[in-house]
Amino acid sequence: MLTPNDPIDARWRVVPLPSLTDAQKDWLTRGGSLTAHLRTLGAVTVDVTREAVDMPWRDESNALGITPRTPVWAREVALKVDGVPFVVAHSIVPLAHSTGVWQSMRRLRTRPLAELLYSDSSVSRSVLASRRITARHPLHRLASMQTAEPLHALVARRSVFARHGAPLMVTECMLDTLWTRLAVSAGRKHHREHVRSYDHLSSHAKRVAHGEAK
Repeated sequence: MLTPNDPIDARWRVVPLPSLTDAQKDWLTRGGSLTAHLRTLGAVTVDVTREAVDMPWRDESNALGITPRTPVWAREVALKVDGVPFVVAHSIVPLAHSTGVWQSMRRLRTRPLAELLYSDSSVSRSVLASRRITARHPLHRLASMQTAEPLHALVARRSVFARHGAPLMVTECMLDTLWTRLAVSAGRKHHREHVRSYDHLSSHAKRVAHGEAK
């Protein structure tokens, strides 16, 4: 079931940009918990970098159905796989709801937000929208805090969850370390398949040489 809150605007789009890689398109559109997807790559930990009363970013208020000066509760974290930051996430909820419907968000500490979002059948989710993130966007600043390497354009996705009509927006920015890990994993898989294929052909050649195969 979709929420009435729409994360799409002129820059955030449902269909990822055609110039992105297949891996980026895949991870930007995957449903379910991003934390759960990251766990397929290694041990996931949550590093809480900031929790505070704030104002929504310029491109967030419309999606939440609030005015630009409505105070929100903001939670910012780095999701790490085997100790390496792979994703930075920025989540906001109107301040009034952070002490009401979404009050559990304030008590998460280092537990992932997914524990709230995917364990309650009363929570619905909007479509996923994605975009490129440049140095002008606040997400880029959050990402740059997690690495000493210079960052160029990144990709991010966002969606709005709703519980009893109260919206909560989650924005997730993927770091280059994620794509590097996926490329390495794909290379290892290709190598294993190549070795298995070579071993099969080698075994077949030996049987032929001994007259065991026709």
